[in-house]
Amino acid sequence: MRFLVQRVSRAKVTVDGQVTGQIGTGLLVLIGVAEQDTEEIAERLVKKLIGLRIFEDAQGKTNLSLKDVGGSLLLVSQFTLYADCRKGNRPSFVHAGAPKLAEELYEYIIARCQGAVERVETGVFGVDMKVELENDGPFTVLLDSEEMC
Repeated sequence: MRFLVQRVSRAKVTVDGQVTGQIGTGLLVLIGVAEQDTEEIAERLVKKLIGLRIFEDAQGKTNLSLKDVGGSLLLVSQFTLYADCRKGNRPSFVHAGAPKLAEELYEYIIARCQGAVERVETGVFGVDMKVELENDGPFTVLLDSEEMC
């Protein structure tokens, strides 16, 4: 499982011209699911995400978490985080989880985040979305379950 986490001043997702999720200060999280992923793996990544101290304190140090700054989450599914570009110029997505598994884990992640953060907004699973963001910093980190074991 991969979470591409971007600290944002604002972000929003639209589908067919309709806003499905919008936040101010917080984290935009692009979520990729692999075939071997489970709820236990999702739980570990959500815990790490919620605890990430990537917001600045009064001294300009990145010591504050999402909760500390009263920030929001915008969660967006993105199977392309599992693109394999090693051969040729056309990415392969054979390592991405099947849509049924990916959607179940995406919904699980949303529910777990809603239990930990006051405001959680989302995209729509499996559809073409337009994502707008103002990256704050910019500050972007990748949480990869394969590197956290």
